[in-house]
Amino acid sequence: MPPKSVPVKAGQTSSKKPSRQRRSQKQQPAPLTDRLKRLFTSLCAQVDGGHFANAIRTCNKILRLDPSDRDALRTKLFLLLQIEQYDNALALIAEINEQCSFERAYALYRLQREEDAAQVLKEIKNNGKEAEQRGAMHLEAQLSYRQGSYQSSLDIYNELLETADPASDEYADILTNLPASQSHQDFITTTFMQSMSQLPSSIASTLESAPPPVLSQPASILAFVEDPTKKPEAVETKKKLRTKRVPKGIIPGVSPPPDPERWLKKSERTSYTQGKKRRGAGGGATQGATVGAESGPVSASHGGKTGGKGKGGKKR
Repeated sequence: MPPKSVPVKAGQTSSKKPSRQRRSQKQQPAPLTDRLKRLFTSLCAQVDGGHFANAIRTCNKILRLDPSDRDALRTKLFLLLQIEQYDNALALIAEINEQCSFERAYALYRLQREEDAAQVLKEIKNNGKEAEQRGAMHLEAQLSYRQGSYQSSLDIYNELLETADPASDEYADILTNLPASQSHQDFITTTFMQSMSQLPSSIASTLESAPPPVLSQPASILAFVEDPTKKPEAVETKKKLRTKRVPKGIIPGVSPPPDPERWLKKSERTSYTQGKKRRGAGGGATQGATVGAESGPVSASHGGKTGGKGKGGKKR
């Protein structure tokens, strides 16, 4: 029977909608502010947890929604420097409208571009803010240490140490880097000069102008470097017999070789000869038969029992 239709009263509308109509209605996307808020919440959790690669992906999602978001751009630049992608950081700095001089100098310093980094640091010292200038001083001290200007690095660290808070991490970092600069400077000014004064005058006069010594290398390496296309000659080496597999008392090349038919059956070997038959061997007796001097004939019909009077037998 077809289902009964439920009458609808006048002034009322049916609350049920067809399933096709409900499916056709698409869910409206959340507002832009709500999506950005959720993404920034995830970004903060990823940065706090140290998941920098995932945090960069979240920054990219934010920038797709709002390409001019300053917080997302600065966070992405910080993350790129943390994971040591300095080329990408320089490319991002070029896209950012605001000035990021210190980040640019640090990226150039890590890419071994000391001259470019020194030029940027000079601009920061002349026109930068006070916070940037202090960071630039730390970077300048490290750059001077790398270039061998230990006295300049030592002077900068001493200046920073006087104005640093003893309870801060900066103070501990300065105390770590300061002895390294001091030890190198002491070697140049004191230890090296004392060692030079102890040498004979004939050696000391020619030591500084002499070229650096050449490290001695093995002849095989030198030959390969001189002619890399030349293939090394193959050295013929005789394969030594493993003593583990040689039986005891056998001398290789002296003892006679083993019989090549040792793995065959004896009856299949060429040296096998059929032996003579045993004397007196006749046909086999039937099952149950016994052979003896005092035994009589066996009756097959009585199952091996002897006839006549015997133990347990009755006379017929």
